[in-house]
Amino acid sequence: MRRLFSSTSLSSWLVAGMMAAGGAGAAHAAAAPAVDEVIVTAEKRVENVQSVPQAVQVVGPSQLAAAGVREFTDLTKLAPSLVVRPAEQPVNSSVSIRGVGTFAFSIGVEPSVAIQVDDVPVAFQARAFTDLSDIERIEVLRGPQSTLYGKSASAGLINIVTRSPSKVFTADLNALVTTDQEYGVGGSVSGPINDQVAVRLSANYDDFEGNARNVFNGAKASGREFASVHGKLLWTPTDKFTATLGWSYVDGKTTVGRPFIALAPTATLRGNPALPPSVFEAGITVGPDNTNFANNFGARTDYNDNSQSLKLEYDFGPATLVSITGNDNYKVTDLLDVDETAVSQIDNRQIGDFKSGQVTQEVRVVSRGDQPLRYTAGVFYADIDFVRNFFRGPVFSLARWYATSSSQQEAAFGQVDWEFVPGTTLTGGIRRQHEKIDYTFQDILNNAFFSGGASETFNTYRGALNHKFTDDVMAYVSYATGHKGQTYDLTTGFNQNRFLAGPVKPETSKSWETGARTQFFEHRLTLNVTAFHTIYQDFQAQGIETLPDGTSNFRLANVGRLRTQGVEVDSAARLSDDLQLMVSGAYIDAKITDFPFAQCYPLQTAAQGCAGSPARQNLAGKPPAQAPKFKMSADVNYTHPLAGTPFEVLAIGSYAYQSKMNYSLNQDPQTIQKAYGILNLSAGIRNPGQHYEVVAFVNNVFDEHYYSNIFDQAGTYNNQLATQVILPRDFKRFAGIRASYSF
Repeated sequence: MRRLFSSTSLSSWLVAGMMAAGGAGAAHAAAAPAVDEVIVTAEKRVENVQSVPQAVQVVGPSQLAAAGVREFTDLTKLAPSLVVRPAEQPVNSSVSIRGVGTFAFSIGVEPSVAIQVDDVPVAFQARAFTDLSDIERIEVLRGPQSTLYGKSASAGLINIVTRSPSKVFTADLNALVTTDQEYGVGGSVSGPINDQVAVRLSANYDDFEGNARNVFNGAKASGREFASVHGKLLWTPTDKFTATLGWSYVDGKTTVGRPFIALAPTATLRGNPALPPSVFEAGITVGPDNTNFANNFGARTDYNDNSQSLKLEYDFGPATLVSITGNDNYKVTDLLDVDETAVSQIDNRQIGDFKSGQVTQEVRVVSRGDQPLRYTAGVFYADIDFVRNFFRGPVFSLARWYATSSSQQEAAFGQVDWEFVPGTTLTGGIRRQHEKIDYTFQDILNNAFFSGGASETFNTYRGALNHKFTDDVMAYVSYATGHKGQTYDLTTGFNQNRFLAGPVKPETSKSWETGARTQFFEHRLTLNVTAFHTIYQDFQAQGIETLPDGTSNFRLANVGRLRTQGVEVDSAARLSDDLQLMVSGAYIDAKITDFPFAQCYPLQTAAQGCAGSPARQNLAGKPPAQAPKFKMSADVNYTHPLAGTPFEVLAIGSYAYQSKMNYSLNQDPQTIQKAYGILNLSAGIRNPGQHYEVVAFVNNVFDEHYYSNIFDQAGTYNNQLATQVILPRDFKRFAGIRASYSF
């Protein structure tokens, strides 16, 4: 019998490359553990993840809980090839896979890693950072995915699948409380209304004040508060037709506090000798463990998102016709204390609104999966609009502008899988896409207005050859291309020269991948290996560009090439009926191969490679941002029935390690995150018959301090050492209890 995930599973099998199936839902079978297939939709069809000839990692809800994942940014702990970097503004957050992500930001720049929720693409990546509740599974597809999923997937895709209505009535309640004052509560109701209609409704609320403190008013920061409601209505009037109506609403806020971890005694605010650190950081001890900051303006974000989707499926025998309609409206207001102090003499602020709206439509035909010749073919349309209203001032770095960006996309795509001899399958896919982009930029401060647009038509491809040596051993080789669309640099400083320069050209990728997917000992052991080599052309990043009037400027541009290659290895073993072990790791060698006109980092000297006019450096041979050489994660799960009682005890350990990396593309030595490892432990008791569970946990057991982002602020502080950070949720060790009850 096929299942997505067993409801009694402590942890879904995590496999870098492919996910193990190893019987997660039957820990106490009499002989060998029962084997449940893990089903994914990575190739837009339902299939066993061990048979998919590409690198897919799957994370289930139990594993999210064990690793302490409460928000999107924490996914970096579970996926060795994934790095999620938050920022003080959601628009500046980014996601990298295999060392490649988006390192330049404006409202028109699309990400390198696409995100979709229930088959609907998310146009604005920050919208995915809002909520991770009522999740069935998360699929991380690594490497270019543009052929099936379109542009914005040149480095990979994160596919989020939420839970569907159940065939029998179920309900659950869950709650969480921590020693550092996080409180969460949620619940869901699911089941049939009649023979044809079923519904699922879930609601969640979470409140965490934060782990940074504003000494100006004593308020906590780097926290979050959100409430979300998700609903699905499933209508099955016949055994051939299904309609699923989805709705989601999220309303929340985050608070921003960026403590200094390094600050020179001579770092005066804006060069004012009357404002040394003893004044603007009064009462704060600056150092690596500092969690205090001083702001007289409440830096925060307020956001809400309202999305709807309609999925229609009709099985006409040889194939299934699928239609997916999506609509999403997201809004965020962001406020920042630009001078990062509580000083009234120099009080600079930043206020902005960001809105995104999108309508998408996909229609595809998916053939049956039990035939030698299988196919997927479809068309896709999207209409996406962004609006940014921005102010910064009134003291320095003045800006006041209003910009819009729109995109209309039409695409046709197809993929054929042909098992031309038993066990050997050839895969070929192509996508042809046309996109038109338009923009307006009103520079209110300088009384200037610009508008323009561009269009392009492009193709992306995918091919693979895989062979099943046995039912449990498969090897493959694949080739795929990716495409990240052209764009305009709609940020502060947009002027006549940027207008005349036209759009930034598309970024493209070409990737080779080979791997083996193996299971042994009646699926008690899974061992998967993936090797890859990918080249990116016309890499989009901030660089120095010569403009039509002969001057030079720092702006988003096509600055060169990048190469990433490496090996991902994963294992999952059921050591006994009670004990599971999962270990995954990735070695990634990402290098910039051509970037001759890169920006210098603050305080960089000629001896350190900063030269010329305007000052620049050559980054050839350097690693890109957010590209650790090595990452690994390990999970140990133990369950055992208590003899003579209806209870089971459970114990879970989760460990994540990451080697050092730089948060800045320009190789700034002040923005290097050193290597660190995080251990989470939890233990509890549950009654499977009565469907309740109570678990106590400790996250970051060894109190390992690290940062989720680092900023060099020397330019604001008289060109002296000044480094600030964003603290992760588990910057300090904390404990808690989570409990659930289902019926």
